[in-house]
Amino acid sequence: MIKSAYLHIPFCEHICHYCDFNKVFLKGQPVDEYLKALDQEIRMTVNQFPTGNLETIFVGGGTPTSLNEQQLYRFCDSINRNLPKSETMEFTFEANPGDLTKEKLQILKDAGVNRLSLGVQTFNEELLKKIGRVHKAKDVYQTIENAKTIGFENISIDLIFSLPTQTITDFKESLTEAFLLDITHYSAYSLIIEPKTVFYNLLKKGKLPTPGEDVEAAMYELLMEEMEKNGFNQYEISNFSKPGFESRHNLTYWNNESYYGFGAGAHSYLNGVRRSNTGPLKRYMDQINSGELPVIDEHQTTKVEQMEEEMFLGLRKTSGVSVPHFIEKFAVDPQQLFEQEIAELTNKQWLEVQKGHIFLTKKGRLLGNEVFQAFLR
Repeated sequence: MIKSAYLHIPFCEHICHYCDFNKVFLKGQPVDEYLKALDQEIRMTVNQFPTGNLETIFVGGGTPTSLNEQQLYRFCDSINRNLPKSETMEFTFEANPGDLTKEKLQILKDAGVNRLSLGVQTFNEELLKKIGRVHKAKDVYQTIENAKTIGFENISIDLIFSLPTQTITDFKESLTEAFLLDITHYSAYSLIIEPKTVFYNLLKKGKLPTPGEDVEAAMYELLMEEMEKNGFNQYEISNFSKPGFESRHNLTYWNNESYYGFGAGAHSYLNGVRRSNTGPLKRYMDQINSGELPVIDEHQTTKVEQMEEEMFLGLRKTSGVSVPHFIEKFAVDPQQLFEQEIAELTNKQWLEVQKGHIFLTKKGRLLGNEVFQAFLR
């Protein structure tokens, strides 16, 4: 059963120095044509892969709220017309502080959006400039105040640590500011420098002073301590929430469940097949206009791959992998299947097995990627 859908809006008014997502400058782009093609893709896909009511919808980008009011209204209407939704739906929109006007917030609220995810990254104005963000700290406070006034109760922000020249003190100050917002959820990631980004080019030229691995690890430990101290439960390596406000959409990915992916460059997982859409806008729209789904690549996962994915995705959650659920899903005990890997990682104190769950220790969370690698054969 497909319970979730991701929709991709690839337009941005500014491109951040670290971003490698499928995105283009908004100015001069065929936005209306793209939204029309996206509407058609949703209808074609749901027709081909029907499902019951969806539990979560997540609109990401790019910057979905870079659409103007009319486009945003039309896009939300397309979602509500084409996707069957449950009454308890979690409906999330990503946004940038500063470009989310009261009018846009009202359009989202009226369309049934009940969760906002804001790309804050840091409260340090100098660092915001360095990473190519154009909002100011005051925009964050204003946007969240406006959202609460309009009736949004479930608000998340993204933070990034290990930024160029960032110190532990800088990061601690950003966390202190973040807790003053009185919101329900935080995502915090260490900076990963991806190819084809401004930061990657600077790094290759030796012009990007990053804090280094030891400082990065210290920042992550500080993050875990401060979140716990302020009443936020770490339910996944990079995600923290008040009880009951975990991102149900992201849990779909970590629970290795099926989901739709709509839009240029989006990914989906349907009936054991992982598919990716073509990224360039013109090619995406041309394929749809000629009556085809815009899929560029598809891979039928084997049972072995599905079991490996169940492990390394599930271990991202602090509750880890449920042994009974794994047995129910695959008719195999993961403790036997991965006996050697589990024994080695347990000896290193990176992994623990308790009460029918296999999960990362705090030490293991610092070395997550090394742990996940062990389950890829």
